Amino acid sequence: MRIFAALLMFLAAECALDVGPPARTVERFAAATAAQQGEAACALLTPKAAQKLPDQGQTCALALEELGLRVGAVESVAVWGDEAQVRLNGDTMFLQRFEEGWRIRAAGCTPTGEDQPYDCEVEDCCARSSS
Repeated sequence: MRIFAALLMFLAAECALDVGPPARTVERFAAATAAQQGEAACALLTPKAAQKLPDQGQTCALALEELGLRVGAVESVAVWGDEAQVRLNGDTMFLQRFEEGWRIRAAGCTPTGEDQPYDCEVEDCCARSSS
C-alpha cells in the first residue's frame, strides 16, 4: 500500500510540472523566425548559443535567417529541473531555464542514432544531449 501511495505522489508531482513555459518559448522562437525577426529570435537563445551561431562578420539574426530553420508544431515537452526538451514536427530543441525565463540551447536538432547525441544546427558549447 505504501508503494502505491508513493507512486501516486510521484505521478501527481509529474503531472503538476508546468511544461508550458518551454513550449511557449519555442513557439515565440518559431513565430520570430517565420516573420524573419532574427533579433527577436536570437534573444530567445542562450547567450552562448547566440554568440556561437554567427560566422565572422555576421550577426546572429543573419545567421539564423541563412539557416532557414523550419519550426513545426510542438508535439511533446519533457522538463528535468532547469533543462527541457521540446520535440516538434521535424525538429527537437533543448532549453535551459535562466532567471529571465527559458532560453534555447540548441535548435534544428536531429538524432544521430539510438542513445546517441543529437546533431544541431544551433547550439551552445554543451548542447549535445542524448534523450
